[in-house]
Amino acid sequence: QVQLVESGGGLVQAGGSLNLSCAASGRTFSNYPMGWFRQAPGKEREFVAAISWSGGSTYYADSVKGRFTISRDNAKNTVYLQMNSLKPEDTAVYYCAADGKSYRGTLNYTVKSYNYWGQGTQVTVSS
Repeated sequence: QVQLVESGGGLVQAGGSLNLSCAASGRTFSNYPMGWFRQAPGKEREFVAAISWSGGSTYYADSVKGRFTISRDNAKNTVYLQMNSLKPEDTAVYYCAADGKSYRGTLNYTVKSYNYWGQGTQVTVSS
């Protein structure tokens, strides 16, 4: 059974930082793109960041560019999201995702491109 388990969410003041982790089990994703998405109450799930299988390429939503950094450790089958300079509008449930269909494939930023999802972790930024 494939599982993606996020951790590291919580409550932080505006301007603060959080580091999210996503540990995969049941299958290795070292040769597949992975990403982070988020969903605020009443809104659709939106793309945050993606990383290539090697970690050599990354892609960010304009809203987080320069503040968030995605990285991965293939030996640990884990992907990370370092979030700095957090704003109240970053408040959402953050989801880890893996594109298990695209062996060493290109980065994607659409929800439908990813076929494995974690359960989400809540991030709340207070003003």
